[in-house]
Amino acid sequence: MALVLPFKAVRPVAKYASQVAALPYDVMTREEGQKAVADRPLNFMHVEKSEIDMPNGTRPDDLRIYETAKSNFGKLREEGILKQDEIPFYYVYRQQMGAQIQTGIVGVMSAAEYDQGKIKKHELTRQDKEEDRIRHVDTVNAQTGPVFISYMARPRINAIVEKIVAGLSEYDFTAEDGVTHTAWVVADAAEIEAIKVEFAQVDALYIADGHHRAAAGSTVARNRRKSGVTQESDMVMAVFFPHNQLRVMDYNRAVKDLHGLTADQFLGKISAKFTVTNNFAAKSPQRLHDFGMYLGGHWYCITIKDGVYDAKDPVASLDAAILQDHLLAPVLGIADPRTDDRIKFIGGIRGMAELEKLVNQDGFAVAFSLYPTTMEQIMKVADAGAIMPPKSTWFEPKLRSGLFVHAL
Repeated sequence: MALVLPFKAVRPVAKYASQVAALPYDVMTREEGQKAVADRPLNFMHVEKSEIDMPNGTRPDDLRIYETAKSNFGKLREEGILKQDEIPFYYVYRQQMGAQIQTGIVGVMSAAEYDQGKIKKHELTRQDKEEDRIRHVDTVNAQTGPVFISYMARPRINAIVEKIVAGLSEYDFTAEDGVTHTAWVVADAAEIEAIKVEFAQVDALYIADGHHRAAAGSTVARNRRKSGVTQESDMVMAVFFPHNQLRVMDYNRAVKDLHGLTADQFLGKISAKFTVTNNFAAKSPQRLHDFGMYLGGHWYCITIKDGVYDAKDPVASLDAAILQDHLLAPVLGIADPRTDDRIKFIGGIRGMAELEKLVNQDGFAVAFSLYPTTMEQIMKVADAGAIMPPKSTWFEPKLRSGLFVHAL
């Protein structure tokens, strides 16, 4: 069972929602953040990534960054841009990017269940990034951005959601990137109870994105926990999506050099484990275990040969692992992709033109396009208690921060 509860969200007054909504703090650099919110004083980036308001040269762990976030959050509340609901609600949050539509329920989940492994993860967290979010939550005294959660789709939850979205929305706007965001408040007591009961029948929750947020929320909960006392900090804010609505995009790679090999030597070495086909017009693979490869101005399709990898292993059979274990490490010498500065990861949203640019103009030797990881693969890895290779998943569209905040 999964404990998913309503909460009293701090959220924008409807007329300010589009001005407040911000991309997640971790998808852009400080400089990109500053540019994105220039002349946008209400944008929630001033809370989520408050270093954009600090002088150049400020250390990333400077405590003033977190105090600035707290001050900016307080100012938005004091000026009436944000308000807090007086009683706990669920909220329904729909995003549309082109033909892709995903509709989730905003609520809070149990930090204790995260600690018990009932909320399953598939990525490792970095200590510095986790500590950053812990300090942020502690100082602001709020979870300012949701964890992106998936669960195995349930028809009864879908039916409840469809009934809610047939009603009047609270927010409805299209952001500058063309993604439409619509939200509804679930105020009906019977619908609130029905959602709570249905989630109690869900076997497991899976973190799709936001592992650092989840880990930080859990740590803050442990640090603040008092025996026999239920507190807001015991719960972590999330948006819960059925698995079959989510779109996982490809997460591609480019490498700066061929590790001392000529192009012909490189092609010869990879042919031991991959079938190499020239003139790959599609550029992006159309099935699992195919890879696009851009080398010397030409696109190739390379396909892993049968028996090279363990098809029964949920991690070893991932395309990100196949490429790493059988090409990047043994042929190109990329032993640890987390730390090697010869490799660059490129989200699929940038398309194949970005891979070509890296090779043609930016000095990279070779680029690889991957078939997107499926939600079923992610769930199998999480169910096995295993960890996926770094940069295996890229979810689009991204959840906006600032539309819902969990005050502690």
